[in-house]
Amino acid sequence: MSSLNVNGQVRTHDAEPDTPLLWVLREQLGLTGTKYGCGVAQCGACTVHIDGVPTRSCVRPVASVEPGQKITTIEGLSPDGQHPLQKAWVALDVPQCGFCQSGMLMAAAALLKSKPRPTEAEVRENITNICRCGTYNRVQAAIMMVSKA
Repeated sequence: MSSLNVNGQVRTHDAEPDTPLLWVLREQLGLTGTKYGCGVAQCGACTVHIDGVPTRSCVRPVASVEPGQKITTIEGLSPDGQHPLQKAWVALDVPQCGFCQSGMLMAAAALLKSKPRPTEAEVRENITNICRCGTYNRVQAAIMMVSKA
């Protein structure tokens, strides 16, 4: 058994060391908000934070998460859905299908933590997640709304 600090709780798992973190989170820990999209770290649906850094969990072996590192998933962003970004997402009707949105929110939260007042160009440069529905304009508007609040 190995352990991970996920959303402020130490959780145990028995995954093989090369198992992607995504599958440990979803299959062993039951945290299904983090999504599988492409499996090659391109789309960002699997984005989680490791010590505050946005990380594509589909290609990150669970054994590479060092003891003491803190993983935050979409479930840990806000226990009640009241994170400012989540509220902006709702206010601006950002998602269509919603599949990519947990990863998009995690990428946006990391951006705003590192740069609370990004320009629109910085948002476009830093949010590299892919949205099949093309809601990029609403994503950007929601991020800018929160940055100005």
